[in-house]
Amino acid sequence: MKNQEKQQAIETAFRAQVQKDSRVRNAYLLVDSAKLGINLNIAEGKTGETPANPAQCHHMASVGKLFTATLISILFEQGKLDFEDPIAKYLDSELMDGLHVYKGRDYSSEITIRQLLMQSSGLNDVFYHLWKKLIDDPAFEISTREAVFWGKKHLKPVARPGQRHFYTDTNYYLLGMIIESICAKPFYKVTHEYLFEPLGMDHAYMHGYTKPKLESALPDSGIFAKGRDFRSIKGIHHIDHAGGSVIAPLAEFLSFIKALNEGRIIRKETLERMINDDIYMGFPTLGFDYGYSIWKFKEIPLLVPKSYFCWGCVGVTGAFMFFHPHTEAYIIGTFNDYAYRGKALEFMAKKVVRTLLKT
Repeated sequence: MKNQEKQQAIETAFRAQVQKDSRVRNAYLLVDSAKLGINLNIAEGKTGETPANPAQCHHMASVGKLFTATLISILFEQGKLDFEDPIAKYLDSELMDGLHVYKGRDYSSEITIRQLLMQSSGLNDVFYHLWKKLIDDPAFEISTREAVFWGKKHLKPVARPGQRHFYTDTNYYLLGMIIESICAKPFYKVTHEYLFEPLGMDHAYMHGYTKPKLESALPDSGIFAKGRDFRSIKGIHHIDHAGGSVIAPLAEFLSFIKALNEGRIIRKETLERMINDDIYMGFPTLGFDYGYSIWKFKEIPLLVPKSYFCWGCVGVTGAFMFFHPHTEAYIIGTFNDYAYRGKALEFMAKKVVRTLLKT
């Protein structure tokens, strides 16, 4: 298959997927490979009455976690922290008190930055519990810090630190607070100063906290969960925070992951550690290892060949941002709906990566 035929096949599959599924209001896909001569940036559907446009900004949910992990890695390279440091070194005693009490033993002082990054601290996830409360009670308000205290009071840890993988935004709230503690400024300001501004991400901003350098004439695409725009929920940004607040066009997400992959943000050896210091996370139908906010396809004999290997990050509303080394392709997109939290990855693997690999 010729490269331009591959590009057309991917576009056709994407548009067909969106058009046949009434749950998807709008969806976006970018595939960029200099090696194959492929540069695809497309949109399908509508935002209200406005036709979907590739230049729109998108809330990519937990894809934003990779920005947080990258900020931690920048601070590591600056000598301001070590991945193995206990988090108590950077967080105040009130926050740490009783943070992780599991089966009668307090493990709070044993949690490390590395465990937060790898989602292996054993802490429970406050996001989904508080999300429901925010939906059910419009008068309910809570800050990110208060959310951690709420978790200490209402939720029990699921394991000892380092025992197993358990995906939780709580870990990334704490990473955001560590960044704030070291930099002595809010997390959102650090994100702009360390990443958006140096990379020329002029349309990027942090949901609920900042504005972009350049306002877009197009509406943001929205982000939908069970029939409503996630961002319409009052106070949701406080429990989004360092767990996934980044909003930008796909082209600017591409600027970020390209710079990360090419060693223009952190050294390549630091990125290799982020990718390869991992833990098995498991996932329905597809296996994944998890590094420092980095998902990696596992090779599964007869199901997932080695050539499918790629690394990147995932958002629960069908968002994804990956690099596929075999074809040197960046694959970024979103179906913008919670119903696609697993389906988007299957689409990426079967309709995009498989097509890129065809000879």
